[in-house]
Amino acid sequence: MKQVLIAVCAVTLLMAGCSRKSKQPALLQATATGTAIVESSGGKQIGYAGMPLDQPVVVQVNDASGNGIAGAAVCFSGPSGVSFTPASGLTDSSGQVTSAVALGQQAGRYKIMASTRDASGKTIELNLDEIVLGYQQTVGAQLNAQYCVRCHDPESTPQRVSNMDNLSVKPHPFTEGDTLNKMSDADLVAIISHGGPALNKSPEMPPWGYTLSKSDIAALVSYIRAVADPPYEAGGLVYAQK
Repeated sequence: MKQVLIAVCAVTLLMAGCSRKSKQPALLQATATGTAIVESSGGKQIGYAGMPLDQPVVVQVNDASGNGIAGAAVCFSGPSGVSFTPASGLTDSSGQVTSAVALGQQAGRYKIMASTRDASGKTIELNLDEIVLGYQQTVGAQLNAQYCVRCHDPESTPQRVSNMDNLSVKPHPFTEGDTLNKMSDADLVAIISHGGPALNKSPEMPPWGYTLSKSDIAALVSYIRAVADPPYEAGGLVYAQK
């Protein structure tokens, strides 16, 4: 897989606020500065080309004691095609700024950035990774939701009760890159097709080769590679380019 350069749009932050070359309202009138910017929520989401992420990105500006501060200016930026609503804002009473993010049309990992300035004028940056699934990976996501997630996801939802606690050997979540990245594509195909015993694993992992086609199984493998944390890098980590 071709290596693609990481690209992040530049952001200029002023002591009184922040500005961007894209269409923006008047400069933010910041009333405070912090010493750190941290993620509250919204990183490592899985999305689809050109579509908004399910959850907004929420970042927090803290003072030296780790407390959120109100009135600090924050700007969001990312690769070409990524949009933020809003693209900049002042932190609220809890020290947070929230932005809805729509990712670009290219599949891969997107590095987005939230930036602010400290009292000395130094830029402070926070980088977050988000994932856009391509067509094959989207098929894999749908198959995962239909056949796999009940056992491989420990969290229950109103629509689905997790079966993981009923299994004597706990299945690996598909995001568990520390373990699954060490397996080859052929290993993953074998265990999905023929069940756990194919790799001397638990027989509680059933064979799916009679239910899923070869292309279905390839799509599942592609999805597992796409969502791995830490990222799967065998073919070169692909970031969306500017």
